[in-house]
Amino acid sequence: MKVLVSGASVGGPALAHWLRRRGFEVTLVERAPRPRKGGQAVDLRGAALVVADRMDILEQVRAARTTMRGMSMYDGDGNEIMRSTEETVSGGRLDSPDVEIARDDLTAILDAVTDAPCRYGDSVATLTQDDGGVDVTFDSGVRERYDYVIGADGLHSNVRKLTFGPEQPFLKHLGMYVSIYTADNFLGLDHWQVWHREGEAGFGLFSDRDTAVMKVNMGFAAGPLGYDHRDVEQQRRLVQEHCSGLRWQAPKLLEAMWRADDFYFDAMAQVEMDRWSKGRVALIGDAGYCPSPLSGQGTSLALVGAYVLAEELGRAPEGAFDRYERRMRPYVALNQALALENPGMAASPESVRRAADGITLD
Repeated sequence: MKVLVSGASVGGPALAHWLRRRGFEVTLVERAPRPRKGGQAVDLRGAALVVADRMDILEQVRAARTTMRGMSMYDGDGNEIMRSTEETVSGGRLDSPDVEIARDDLTAILDAVTDAPCRYGDSVATLTQDDGGVDVTFDSGVRERYDYVIGADGLHSNVRKLTFGPEQPFLKHLGMYVSIYTADNFLGLDHWQVWHREGEAGFGLFSDRDTAVMKVNMGFAAGPLGYDHRDVEQQRRLVQEHCSGLRWQAPKLLEAMWRADDFYFDAMAQVEMDRWSKGRVALIGDAGYCPSPLSGQGTSLALVGAYVLAEELGRAPEGAFDRYERRMRPYVALNQALALENPGMAASPESVRRAADGITLD
């Protein structure tokens, strides 16, 4: 059977890996012209670590984990007001069995084991399905027919739009926006995180293995804003407008933002849908059930969702999407709830652990 998977970040390559192991012919398509750079550190917890182990990549993932020593919080005058060598905002407790890893490192590991062809610099333009398959026209003009099409193409999923309609009914805005980019490490951070917040805006900085640079997370609270999610310059202007009142290192960070070649910006939002499939098209990861970065579980959901969907398709294509949804729904609900448990703060460790382990994979 031929399967097209749209999106070559985390869920897409993982799904391609598992489907190929089960005998499917898989093609990936990715709008970006090459593997995407940048992104924040991501977490693998509970069931996602089981999936990584079954992919035979867990040892590599652990070897590439971030090695943070701790974090500090500063006020607007540059005074350290809190320090911890036991936990960090991004990764939780440093003695946890969970793994925090740079997104770039994880995607490189997944790409190395996926072994499926990828059409970079292209995207799905049209989908027309019938009882026997799905006819796909790509932006490049190429036409192909597949047995199934899977959208693993993120919060603003193109496959979801073509199959289910505009995204607005499915996106639940959580009142915050975040930008992520790389800057020169002018603070000299060494395996350390620094956080600062004033009013409705703030930033977090951290440096890991390459201490010449640091990752910047700069964000602000706001209601729904109208902007083009592909217009990077417009997004930079929004960050400048909403974060220019921050003090301490903010002016230097905003200046660096305009030079960054890996700038990313988006709303903190969740995707809520009654169904993740229609006919021969289905969604995994953020495309179908984004929990938002506030949950810390988006990557884990994508890896587990890819594993479960591939397992169900491999068991028997007929009814596979229904079985996938029945297995994943409770797990998704637990993980999406993490972002809402303590608005503006992390969910309790008990809730995080319950959500991370909230699915049986056997």
